Amino acid sequence: MLLISILLGLIPLAGIAWIIISGTLTTVDGLFESLIMLSISGVFLLNAFWELRDRGFLGKKKTDSSKPSPPSEES
Repeated sequence: MLLISILLGLIPLAGIAWIIISGTLTTVDGLFESLIMLSISGVFLLNAFWELRDRGFLGKKKTDSSKPSPPSEES
């Protein structure tokens, strides 16, 4: 699922590159297509990020529970 999410996140970015190369970015159609493709790409890449984070490849490392916690300051 992770590879599919990354692939489906990168394909719309290639479409945006094509819109820029072909010069239709300044038309109404080009602007709306770019916005839609950015949204689609964002959804799939966010899904890939969450999946990588859940597998432990990204984000904070899990703390070891055997380490004592620092003493709390009470007033």
